[in-house]
Amino acid sequence: MKIKLVSIGLLFLLTLYGHAQVKSFKPEKLFPEQDTTAKFYTVSGERHGPSFFKKHKFPEVEYSPGDQLTFDKYHTVEVMYYWYERWAEEHPEIVDLYVVGHSLEGRPVYQMTLTNKSTGKDTDKPAAYFEGGRHSGEITSSESILWMTQHLIEHYGKDEEITHLIDTKALYLRPQNNPDGSNLYLFTEQRNRSSVKPHDNDRDGLVDEDPEEDLDGDGIIYQIRKKAVTEEEKKKANYIIDPDHPSGKLMKRVFPGKGEYLIYTEGIDNDQDGSFNEDGIGGLDLHRNYPENWRPDIGGDLTGRGYTQYGAGEYPLSEPETRSTVLWVLSHPNISVVNSMDTRVPMHLRPPSTSKSEERMYPQDLEIYREMDELGLSYTAYPWAGDVYETYSTRYKVNSMTGDPLKPSPLFGHGPDFGYFYYGSIWYGDELWNNGAMKDYNGDGIYNDYDALRWDEEENEGKGFKSWTPFDHPQLGEVEIGGFHPKFFGQNGPTWQLENWAKKQAQFNLAMAMRLPELKVNEPVVKKISDNKYEISISWENVGGLPVALEQAKLVKIVQEDRVSLDFEKELLEGYENAKVKITTPKLYDKTIYAGYTGKAEKKSATFRVEVNSNEEISGKIKLSSTRGGLFVKEFKLN
Repeated sequence: MKIKLVSIGLLFLLTLYGHAQVKSFKPEKLFPEQDTTAKFYTVSGERHGPSFFKKHKFPEVEYSPGDQLTFDKYHTVEVMYYWYERWAEEHPEIVDLYVVGHSLEGRPVYQMTLTNKSTGKDTDKPAAYFEGGRHSGEITSSESILWMTQHLIEHYGKDEEITHLIDTKALYLRPQNNPDGSNLYLFTEQRNRSSVKPHDNDRDGLVDEDPEEDLDGDGIIYQIRKKAVTEEEKKKANYIIDPDHPSGKLMKRVFPGKGEYLIYTEGIDNDQDGSFNEDGIGGLDLHRNYPENWRPDIGGDLTGRGYTQYGAGEYPLSEPETRSTVLWVLSHPNISVVNSMDTRVPMHLRPPSTSKSEERMYPQDLEIYREMDELGLSYTAYPWAGDVYETYSTRYKVNSMTGDPLKPSPLFGHGPDFGYFYYGSIWYGDELWNNGAMKDYNGDGIYNDYDALRWDEEENEGKGFKSWTPFDHPQLGEVEIGGFHPKFFGQNGPTWQLENWAKKQAQFNLAMAMRLPELKVNEPVVKKISDNKYEISISWENVGGLPVALEQAKLVKIVQEDRVSLDFEKELLEGYENAKVKITTPKLYDKTIYAGYTGKAEKKSATFRVEVNSNEEISGKIKLSSTRGGLFVKEFKLN
């Protein structure tokens, strides 16, 4: 199979030429997950802590592709890539597969363009972009992209709406934007969220020196609870056994000194600073690395009085994974709809991330976003849909410990803010899964660990929680190890829940794609005014569910207004007053009709006047060019 290799550094240049370099895909080197002889998984980069971890295979994960793609297990990056390669081979008429960039460790980042090639180029059509896997451990998002891809391909030519979508639109699908982190997550006990780039999380001058450890050898990082014994421990103790839960398993957080237990994540204090596992592999947050409203990482504000953003990176787009996304969408301004997904607060999450919606969004755009919020809830029934700054931050009205009212809180360098304010699109950063908190069992208005444990015990056969088990800790002494399964209950759901969550989120994304702008362009009308003068008219209507430009897109000039022009053979236009064909209207030098931006359900038309100084038949083309509505070329004849 042939796939395209798109170098991020040359992305814009390659776009200008229209074609990327093509090569057969073969791994340029053997990565740890591919080395079946190795017992340890080694991570690239220089750090003060370990860079290798014992390999572990989880029963919840499919590590080799089967004959059929099913969603009763999670899939590794390689398995996902296998299916993308296979679909590209089996459906070349609608699938293009290419490498859009490379991760920090050099792994390819696959992306698919899904469109009917016989109806035109993808760049000449309205488009949507969907991405998963940015946060390495939040793998449910990748599964949703994989489910959607299979669904679209299998139903093309069978389902009328999907066939129309692929015939008239372009879909850009990226299942794994952080293959380094996802592989580490799926092949070892590490439960990282970031890329694997070394990062000094605790700002002690050492890098990645204190990762988590699987002390009991079960391949899973659980929690440690320790009964406070010494006076110093009692001063710090901030957990009690939750008296409201009958099992006695659940821990409840209280103020320091009010508790009986201390809680740690499984591991040791490698740097002996009193904190456990606070500086493991990586730490950068690829969803805080976007250029809109970016702020420096912790410690980067030298006044101590401004804002910082944990995990922001050295500078905006410092990380290749984020950079590849931003450069791709900027070189493809035909994209109107984006969803770049995470886990685990079940929410349709959108801009703004640093202000209230009404403060900075155009009312017309906000109305569209709110319609999309409701559309999403109709498919997913998530508890929340709305902006990051206010809705997400105050989804629970008060702090459960202090009783203080929650206030709006900003996130900086966030994808949805880039998507709207910088790129002028509908851009969501949806979160899938809910930590098992399926319903509010105790009626307190909060979906928390109490609800998760009740559901686990009643619906999940208790498989999501490990009962507290005595363990002799090398530093803490007598402790117990237990708690929620962090990977396949806390951060992602048990496998029997996977397809439901992947599917319903994919259905929302598909519904947004179905609402892309769609210009229905009529055949040109030629009217003879006199012996050698003609009117050439064209009309169109936006029958899609979105305008060709949000108000914000117009403001930041990410899109041009719709334009109509005539195209004749060059020699017919030469000679000024003696030319065989003269475009007399419009009178503008560039002979272009600027038609503004076509709104939803809006009808428009454009009329040219032409003078012909020839008795021979003249062929011409009329072009309607809309950045996000598409390119349309119609032929006509004169004389």
